[in-house]
Amino acid sequence: MNTVAAVLFALLTTTCNALATVLQRKAAGRVPVEEGLRWTLIARLARQRVWLAGIATVVAAACFQALALSYGPLSVVQPVFVLELPSALLLAGVILRRRLPAEVWRAAACITAGLGIALWAAAPGAGHTAVPPGRWPLVLACCLAVTAALIAVAAARAPGPVRASCLAMAAAICYALTAALLKTAVLRWDAAGAGGFFSAWQTYGFAATGVTALFLLQNALQSGSLVFSQPALTLGDAGTSVALGVALYRERIRGGWWTVAELAGVALILTGLILLSRSSLARELTGAGALPGQRADAVRR
Repeated sequence: MNTVAAVLFALLTTTCNALATVLQRKAAGRVPVEEGLRWTLIARLARQRVWLAGIATVVAAACFQALALSYGPLSVVQPVFVLELPSALLLAGVILRRRLPAEVWRAAACITAGLGIALWAAAPGAGHTAVPPGRWPLVLACCLAVTAALIAVAAARAPGPVRASCLAMAAAICYALTAALLKTAVLRWDAAGAGGFFSAWQTYGFAATGVTALFLLQNALQSGSLVFSQPALTLGDAGTSVALGVALYRERIRGGWWTVAELAGVALILTGLILLSRSSLARELTGAGALPGQRADAVRR
């Protein structure tokens, strides 16, 4: 395990995701609203260099994500992605020429500090590179059961806080599962090359769960305010990823009194996310009108 390399590539992934979001939103702003939900939308976007640059950045993010997972455990790599939203807002301030209020900077500081405290207290340790036989079916069954239950609750409720939170949490579980599957697929590549990668069922599994996660996310964003969906998505992804790292790869997390510091870090992250979710720029970047490809983690996490 190389924790420094894992964190570095995770940060590069986060930066690429944030940049892709901003570039794609900038391109979308140049297309008439009437083109929404039409195939001509893609044709118009494809003629813009800024949109093509955003797509290239998505591909780069996927590659950095794979590298991060090959160097470090899920419990180190995935939590770093809580920095994606503040990174996107900071980049938007430059690229879209928006002035960011002081509260955005304070929120970004809260999230960054909270992440640092949580990772320091948890001190994630590397586990095994191979998942024990029979562990995948059990984990898949649990994730699918919880996801189905959340979708059922959301379907029974009208658009609002409960529906948005449930769908966002369901998307978070799928994103975390995508990352766990991708990690195994990448390890197969390291061990047996391209043949091992494309012969592994996890390769096709992470593609399927990624698409499912993206679908759930878009529905979550259309169901209610970001104040309810974004914290559930971000913290749900990080928390589920840590749980999957422990369950599948036997990664180690410190417990005992360290849990108090870990929870304090999570509280700081949650505070920052809520503050950012109230930002009009955040709603513009991640709202219902966002492009389907805005989150590279749909094919990489």
